Amino acid sequence: MKKLLIGNEAVARGLYEGGCRFISSYPGTPSTEITEFAAKNDEIYCEWAPNEKVACEAAFGASLGGVRAACAMKHVGLNVAADPLFTLSYTGVNAGMVICVADDPAMHSSQNEQDSRHYAIAAKVPMLEPADSSEALEFSKRAFLLSEEYDTPVLLRMCTRIAHAQSIVGFSEPLPLPDKKYTKNPEKYIMMPAYAKKRHPFVEKRMNDLRALAETSDFNKEEIHEGAQIGVITSGTAYQYIKEVLGDSASILKIGLVNPLPVERIKNFAKKVKRVIVCEELDGVIETHCRSIGIEVEGKSLFSQIGELSQSSVAASLGIKHQGGYSLDENLPVRPPVMCAGCPHRGMYYTLAKNKVTVIGDIGCYTLGAQAPLCAVDTTLCMGASVSGIHGFNKVQSGEGSGKTVAVIGDSTFIHSGVTGLINISYNNSASTVVILDNSITGMTGHQQNPTTGYNIKGDPATKIDLETLCRAVGINSVRVVDPYDLDECDRVLKEELAKDEPSVIISRRPCVLLKYVKTGDPFVVSGDKCRSCKMCLKLGCPAISMKNGKAHVDPTLCVGCGVCVQLCKFDAIHNSGGSMR
Repeated sequence: MKKLLIGNEAVARGLYEGGCRFISSYPGTPSTEITEFAAKNDEIYCEWAPNEKVACEAAFGASLGGVRAACAMKHVGLNVAADPLFTLSYTGVNAGMVICVADDPAMHSSQNEQDSRHYAIAAKVPMLEPADSSEALEFSKRAFLLSEEYDTPVLLRMCTRIAHAQSIVGFSEPLPLPDKKYTKNPEKYIMMPAYAKKRHPFVEKRMNDLRALAETSDFNKEEIHEGAQIGVITSGTAYQYIKEVLGDSASILKIGLVNPLPVERIKNFAKKVKRVIVCEELDGVIETHCRSIGIEVEGKSLFSQIGELSQSSVAASLGIKHQGGYSLDENLPVRPPVMCAGCPHRGMYYTLAKNKVTVIGDIGCYTLGAQAPLCAVDTTLCMGASVSGIHGFNKVQSGEGSGKTVAVIGDSTFIHSGVTGLINISYNNSASTVVILDNSITGMTGHQQNPTTGYNIKGDPATKIDLETLCRAVGINSVRVVDPYDLDECDRVLKEELAKDEPSVIISRRPCVLLKYVKTGDPFVVSGDKCRSCKMCLKLGCPAISMKNGKAHVDPTLCVGCGVCVQLCKFDAIHNSGGSMR
């Protein structure tokens, strides 16, 4: 059977066909759908973990217990999982273990565009990189065999284009696999210095064995065209662009096992052509390797290491005319991302901006509070950094402006990595106010459940972490809950908490308006005769509100009836569509 699948669904299918029985992940674009699709197979136990470190460690535990296991994350999630990854390289595995990591060139939904191949090199573990959905299935399936044969976790590198582009995939039935027996082996699995020293030589031997594999494995494939003067060494998405731009005019060495890289195979390929070009996205990893083994290549002198490549950019870099796509004649307006109409975060951000509060931000939907007209976020670093960062910021601040700083963090991100920062605030007693923006879901990645929602990945009831109780348990005595649709309450509680000389938490709680169970109200309308064109309502940055013919206008197709704008209108010009004020 054959189907048209996006790369992430193909990975999920490959894990299934490869006999995977356990998957633990934290959602992160562009990797999220791997676990969501895998969860549709009842033969695989799937879960959302609080963070990527936990997910990786849980998958290792399942591997140790004797079943093939996997975890999935985006590239910055691998930063979180790096701690277990580097030591997993030493311990190896019992049953096969695959770590799926999705890079995000061009930062479509990320705070950086790091290249995860560096982790494979540094941790000394093999990495596979598919170039389409068919390979995504094949590589993820074969990764378990590689893992078990070489006693290692295997990294499977996806990227935004391969994760979300579609191609034809052939299905096969999963092979029934018996569980592997767990055998106590302290010298293999207990990584204290005496044992770890003995495991390091194993890691080096394994990498040498994998280098030998890279010379012959069909993960790496040559496409030789007689008479071609140019040879291109490439991988992943870049392979597709090279094929489209150069066709049969160049010979290609397509690298699928991107760590470790072959040596003799590259040297032999280079002898067959007059000019060797390396085309790869982000950093020049393959290029650096080629130069280290004495091969003169052109790489980043032609192709940028910033952002994504494309057919057009590859063609332009090679001096080739290529119709890489079509452009519209219309000059379409730019549509930057904004918080949705009725977003529960908007009321709290308006309150913070009105009070001229310095806001240490975090990763999630609420990062959009940095956009005009709210401009309510001062810094965003990584998951959980807001809570840790405000502690350091407040410890060194004094005089004018002190006591006017908050950290903002979402409910899922707080569980992910904000709790430890709050423990640090409590333990080291900084008078810091943390605002948890609780929208009852993991919003930015597409509404995944998390430990605060009361449901698991399949939507079944699960333990629900009580944020108020958790905050008090780590030593925060002042914990307040507000409704972000109530601007007066938000303003009053914010001022009261900022005035306290002790750690405090404000939980801004209202579910995401896009959740299916959330009931929206009737849209509001503006009475033109009452509107004074003061534009106070525009300060919310709500996409449903605009100016039309010099008067405020509410788009009834966007408005969800949250009523926040009504609280800003001093002339009672905004009322619900039924005519009554509220």
